[in-house]
Amino acid sequence: MRKALVTGGAGFIGSHLCARLLDDGREVTAMDNLFTGSKKNIEPLLGDGRFSFVLHDVTEPFDGEFDEIYNLACPASPVHYQSNPVKTLRTSVLGMINALELARRTNARVLHTSTSEVYGDPLVHPQAENYWGNVNPVGVRSCYDEGKRCAETFAADSRREYGVDVRMVRIFNTYGPKMHPNDGRVVSNFITQALSGENLTLFGDGRQTRSFQYVDDLVEMIRRYMDLPRERVDGFFASKGMGTPVLNAGNPEEFTVRELAEEVLRLLPGTGSGTVFAPLPADDPKRRKPDISLAKELLGWQPAVPLAEGLAKTVEYFRSVSGRG
Repeated sequence: MRKALVTGGAGFIGSHLCARLLDDGREVTAMDNLFTGSKKNIEPLLGDGRFSFVLHDVTEPFDGEFDEIYNLACPASPVHYQSNPVKTLRTSVLGMINALELARRTNARVLHTSTSEVYGDPLVHPQAENYWGNVNPVGVRSCYDEGKRCAETFAADSRREYGVDVRMVRIFNTYGPKMHPNDGRVVSNFITQALSGENLTLFGDGRQTRSFQYVDDLVEMIRRYMDLPRERVDGFFASKGMGTPVLNAGNPEEFTVRELAEEVLRLLPGTGSGTVFAPLPADDPKRRKPDISLAKELLGWQPAVPLAEGLAKTVEYFRSVSGRG
């Protein structure tokens, strides 16, 4: 039985990934310091003898014998990663270093979850993996943006210098059950505001765009990627003139924030909520849309869950945990 370590395993995406790995026949260890993760997210898994939880901060070295390491540990929403920016930067960079060092010692395969934030406020549209980005290195979002960029550098250099089998996924906006209700991201913000009968807050004019990916689609993509033999991955990226195996993971359907608000209000018609506007936060990207051509070609993957369907499931989850609506 293959053994998998998921850092950030009690988080939103990490807990979904742990459940999928168990379904796929893995023995799974979830590691988390519970800064933004929650043991409630993994409670259904604790009765499975193949699952274990380790309370640990990835900025400190860790050990173990694993075949696969999934590096998800890092606050991922502006509210959380800006609350302690130095800690965020240390988590991104030192967490990556420690995961790569363990992989190097044990010959484990690594999946690093990067982010669309490495593209910053992009000057090209849509964003493909060969775009270097437009990132403010000293802004209020830099702890996350540059932390993830630096982690990618460590991953790429460890692959080149030490031969570590590391693959990277740049995750675009992802939503679904188990999101933290106060994480400050637009989907959770809109749903919690509507369930509370508050007006939905749109920043700027609400015409900035996002691409919303349901969490099950992301987990499916990650699993397909990690199951590929290294020779297949290396050959594919070499054929593209890319030395580093990095893929965008997102839904290429582009929606304005206003359209998202309208969809949430449609799903929650009895709340009496409307919309209000507030100034656009610093360094907030105006357009965000992934080019997923490489993932389609290599993995035969594309998102399958439409926004209306995924939002309906997410709304039901938030209703169940809030007792509202």
